[in-house]
Amino acid sequence: MDLENDSYSNERSRNDLALRMIRHEARTCTIRECTGLSDDRIRRLYKSYAHELSETPVRRHRGKSPRQVTFFVRNTRTQFESSLLASAFAAFGLLQPAGTQPSIESDDPLDYGRRFCDAYETHQQLLNTQTLSFEHAWFLLRLLNHSGDLRAVRCRHCDSYYLKDKFNLCRHSCPTCRLKRARARCRTKPWKPCSSSRAVMRD
Repeated sequence: MDLENDSYSNERSRNDLALRMIRHEARTCTIRECTGLSDDRIRRLYKSYAHELSETPVRRHRGKSPRQVTFFVRNTRTQFESSLLASAFAAFGLLQPAGTQPSIESDDPLDYGRRFCDAYETHQQLLNTQTLSFEHAWFLLRLLNHSGDLRAVRCRHCDSYYLKDKFNLCRHSCPTCRLKRARARCRTKPWKPCSSSRAVMRD
């Protein structure tokens, strides 16, 4: 009887996590990696969930997953969001110590997926608007744990950490400092539209 209960509980946990990831528009391959469910089972769950929420449809992303490292540092706002999300990953124990060989298979995949969702949802609550999709967040965590193409550096002005492309040799201040300066310039010129915020987004 206990074995039956354990099996039911495990199956329920996998379905719950799959539905949670579907709500975030995760790709089938990402859901499969965390839950172990078959593609056919995930598609059935998606159809069931989409049928219940026909007024607010959930998109299914097709094609290649995000692969561009420069996406996360392409402008000040995105770099700020990426750095904030990396902090959430650290808070939920998703970042691996340097020198280790992290793998989702070495951890409990369900627990890994739940903690990832917790980190991503916390990040969503901290921002009014955001540019990082669930799949971009998944790719960012892989970059931080595996590739080393993005690294955390300390700002020389405010001492906070932020993400930087390892191939970018320019030493800029952190995105938080740049956004603060742009906002300060807006406040000092109330008589005309401020273009500094738009300019700093492009640097």
